[in-house]
Amino acid sequence: QVQLVESGGGLVQAGGSLRLSCAASGSRFSINAMGWYRQAPGKERELVASITSSGIRVYADSTKGRFTISRDSAKNTVFLQMNSLKPEDTAVYYCRLTTSFVNYWGQGTQVTVSS
Repeated sequence: QVQLVESGGGLVQAGGSLRLSCAASGSRFSINAMGWYRQAPGKERELVASITSSGIRVYADSTKGRFTISRDSAKNTVFLQMNSLKPEDTAVYYCRLTTSFVNYWGQGTQVTVSS
């Protein structure tokens, strides 16, 4: 079993920055990719950014140029640096770890951007 522990959410004013972290631990696993998703009230969960084990990054159009995903492979940790935050970025942010067989999800961390 794999556990994902997220941290770094909070309340910030528009234009501010936050950095999310997600650390994976547990049974031996081979990571194909790690990523961040978000879900706002009344909306579906959507991709924010992801990074594969080979370092390929994918961003949602709404976050390109403002968010940066990175990883520390030795620590099985992924980060999301969020700059120039907007009120529409308000959501619960979830970390996801993808292996060859299953996806694991974190418990989510709230990000609230005030106008």
